[in-house]
Amino acid sequence: MLNERRTDNTMTDKYIDLRSDTVTKPSPAMREAMAKAEVGDDVFGEDPTVNLLQQKIADLLGKEAALYVPSGTQANQICIKVHTQPGDEVIMEKGCHLFNYETGALAFLSNIQPHTIEGVRGVMNVEQITKAIRPKAYYMPRTALVAVENTHNRAGGTIYPISIIAEIYKLTRSEKMGFHLDGARLWNACVETGLTPKEYANYFDSVSVCLSKGLGAPVGSVIAGSREFIERARKYRKMFGGGMRQAGILAAAGIYALENNRERLREDHAKMKYFAGELAKLPSLTIDMEAVQTNIVIIGVEKTGKSPEEVLAMLKSRGVLLTMGDWMSVRAVTHLDVSMDEVKLAVTVFHELFG
Repeated sequence: MLNERRTDNTMTDKYIDLRSDTVTKPSPAMREAMAKAEVGDDVFGEDPTVNLLQQKIADLLGKEAALYVPSGTQANQICIKVHTQPGDEVIMEKGCHLFNYETGALAFLSNIQPHTIEGVRGVMNVEQITKAIRPKAYYMPRTALVAVENTHNRAGGTIYPISIIAEIYKLTRSEKMGFHLDGARLWNACVETGLTPKEYANYFDSVSVCLSKGLGAPVGSVIAGSREFIERARKYRKMFGGGMRQAGILAAAGIYALENNRERLREDHAKMKYFAGELAKLPSLTIDMEAVQTNIVIIGVEKTGKSPEEVLAMLKSRGVLLTMGDWMSVRAVTHLDVSMDEVKLAVTVFHELFG
């Protein structure tokens, strides 16, 4: 089970690591691109490689401008800050990253509150959102923004239907609200549906995309929107501690990832569909195969008689790493640093432990 593609002696080399697509490491070719990168001071707007990355993302998403930031959480939180005023409310799906995995930053950084909706496989429909919009009374919070996540991590990598996105867009225009896309794994949705990033992003006032998950870059996300939006975002990036100097070394990895690793996401989806399909044959596990649309699966473990923590420990003892899901479940994610052979070995371990 040794992962012989890596030569650095890190702990996870001896494991089949299905914890997340964030565990991917730069390839030798990506490292070479980083070493050769032209750099400057990005706070002064003088790093040519950062500027090139930002332009590439803006062009891909059909937006006027873009801004490179250190992390996906910072990308989302900067966008929320630009869109809202203290005391506002943002409509979002109950299981989304913004609500669950950004450490309460909505309240801490922007002094706003979430209005969560229970979606179906991570998808809110326009009727639900319409009912959640606050009446325009002085004693109620202003509904300032709708935020959606595509693909939806906690729902199992599900894709937000563009037809529903279009309906929500029309509602936000009529209600004069903002519309934000947490597109950390938008690349996966595009590869699976055949839609372009621009076709999705066209409906949103702001979009955040990640380079350090399935695309394999070591650091970074990018925000895109209008020039005016990005100018305001630049101020908050500095305020939130995200202003970097010779960041072109990192941006070069992002450019390499965009140019070389987007189409190969299909391989990760194929690995996951095989993996989930084989695990679904086990009566002790529960998998919603309709939710297995990209590179993530949520595995219900209640029928094993074990807690998720016990299941994770059992798998780790056999050389397979997963993470917690939500209640009584664990999560697996395929990515460029795990091969189909390793996925098959992981399936064998599951069958031996829970078959």
